[in-house]
Amino acid sequence: MVSSIIRLRSQRLSEIPVLVLVDLQQEYIAAPRITALPGAHGALRKCRDALTAARGAGIPIAFTRLQGASGFFNRSGTLFDWVEGFEPLRSEMVFDRDMPSCYSSEGFSAFMRDVRAPVVLAGFSGESACLATLVDGYHRKQQMIYLADASASQPLNGFDADETQRAVAGIASIYADIADTDSWTNSLAGPRQFTRANHDS
Repeated sequence: MVSSIIRLRSQRLSEIPVLVLVDLQQEYIAAPRITALPGAHGALRKCRDALTAARGAGIPIAFTRLQGASGFFNRSGTLFDWVEGFEPLRSEMVFDRDMPSCYSSEGFSAFMRDVRAPVVLAGFSGESACLATLVDGYHRKQQMIYLADASASQPLNGFDADETQRAVAGIASIYADIADTDSWTNSLAGPRQFTRANHDS
């Protein structure tokens, strides 16, 4: 009994991370459309691992979604919908926006204003929405963690998709901590004991 109590990790509610899954929409896997990401399916497997671990740990989860004003990411089209298996639960947050950074959503920005815990980011696309969000979060003094292997980028300026994603991770490391999904999900494993934070802390 004593050993099981010792294994409990006491964390304040204000320290529990928020998982943000960016734009897991069918537009990004709908080849041969130009929006389809070559590395999407590998990244989705890691996103699924992160989502499963986060739900199992009971931490807050936010989904963001890009809404376009053209034939791409059009709300009236079927490709605007979530990738199968990534539909948010009713207890999870959804924020729509029309600019790259997730902070361009007024609702997302308002929610994050009161978040002092690490913000863990994964999803699409690395060179656009993810990078813009990490930079915005940095300027808002938020602790950002980027699951670079749970993200994918478009080929860009002579670089293939993998090369672009590696470059994105390198640039992102200026603004965020870079983590692999397995390490992050392992950090959520095991029993926890949460304590309410003092308003003074």
